[in-house]
Amino acid sequence: MMRGLALVLAAVLGLQPALADGLTPKAKRELAARDGGAFNDPEYDPATTARMFRVSNGPSTLPSGQVAARIKDIAQLQSSRDNQLVGYGLVIGLAGSGDSLRNSPFTEQSIRAMLENLGIATEGGSARAKNVAAVIVTANMPPFVQSGARIDIDVSSMGDATSLAGGTLVMTPLKAADGEIYAVGQGSVIVSGFTAKGQAEQLTQGVPTAGRVPNGAIIERAVQAEFDDQAVLTLQLRNPDFSTAVRIADAVNGYTSQRFGMRVAAERDARTVQIRRPKNVSAARFYAEIENLVVESDTPARVVIDERTGTIVIGNEVKISRVAISHGTLTVRITEAPKIVQPEPFSKGVTAVEPFTAIEASQPDARVAVLDGPDLETLVSGLNRLGVKPDGIIAILQGIKSAGALQADLVLQ
Repeated sequence: MMRGLALVLAAVLGLQPALADGLTPKAKRELAARDGGAFNDPEYDPATTARMFRVSNGPSTLPSGQVAARIKDIAQLQSSRDNQLVGYGLVIGLAGSGDSLRNSPFTEQSIRAMLENLGIATEGGSARAKNVAAVIVTANMPPFVQSGARIDIDVSSMGDATSLAGGTLVMTPLKAADGEIYAVGQGSVIVSGFTAKGQAEQLTQGVPTAGRVPNGAIIERAVQAEFDDQAVLTLQLRNPDFSTAVRIADAVNGYTSQRFGMRVAAERDARTVQIRRPKNVSAARFYAEIENLVVESDTPARVVIDERTGTIVIGNEVKISRVAISHGTLTVRITEAPKIVQPEPFSKGVTAVEPFTAIEASQPDARVAVLDGPDLETLVSGLNRLGVKPDGIIAILQGIKSAGALQADLVLQ
């Protein structure tokens, strides 16, 4: 029994490097090529790959779309994504508009830590500087950037500083979601807003507590990306739509059939299109050829309403069935007009206030109109013919949707 257990343990230990070597597929291919052999990926299943790429034999018979656009304008590669960076730093050199250290104790702690890192002892002293502000620094790290490249960063105050104008951001490490430092930011902060303050009045324009440092961060570590080794390119539509995904696959297949003699694109769902890269061509060159193909994109009928600002956006495909609408604004006016009542002469009375309220109700411009919107122009002209304001149009559209006559998706923001 013990001997059998030892043999099993030895076999498992012998297989452990192969099972948990931690090598990427690219490293495994390079190692196999160096040893003079071919690497067989156990995760590769030809049957699964064939099922993933059930490419249609010919183009689909879809109606024409709404607008013609390039593939690069309506979709993006899944591998080419931004990475968000964030950091905490100090902005110095402010003209008395920095944090008050009593209300922002973390600013004083940061000042002490920065001076100690620079070799300056601060024990026993108290800082009262008003030209320093604690800030949060954010940035988007574009795909495929290498070490030494520069990116823009945004700086926002997190204390009670009144303005960051004229300040300089001190060296700030920027971290990603994995906790690693990928960039370091430093430079002069550019602020578009301003604040002017007097003894009795204050004027503020824009946001003076937020600014930007153009090219203020230097990339210290690049994100590892094996784009050229990808055999399958995945496109993600910015606006999911099944018809647009099918048109993209048909456009790519039509091009690759003439260029490479094979159909390589297959739609997966409303957002995803997968493209198998032909052999003997790099991924960058292949995508550069197909990203400029023109496709007729399509979007569902949708009405977007922002009740806070009164903004209404109506899509081109929105239609309304024939309905009758009655719209009138009910105005109620309440007027308070208290009366002063004087007592009779020699009555030893006092002056009193007698309340008096006048209420008037009116409903002007009440009308009944027939609205029929087979296309966007007719719909807009019909709404304008009612002569109502945006808040009235919002109420009308919501009522039409409740009645089932709005042939579109109503989105409230």
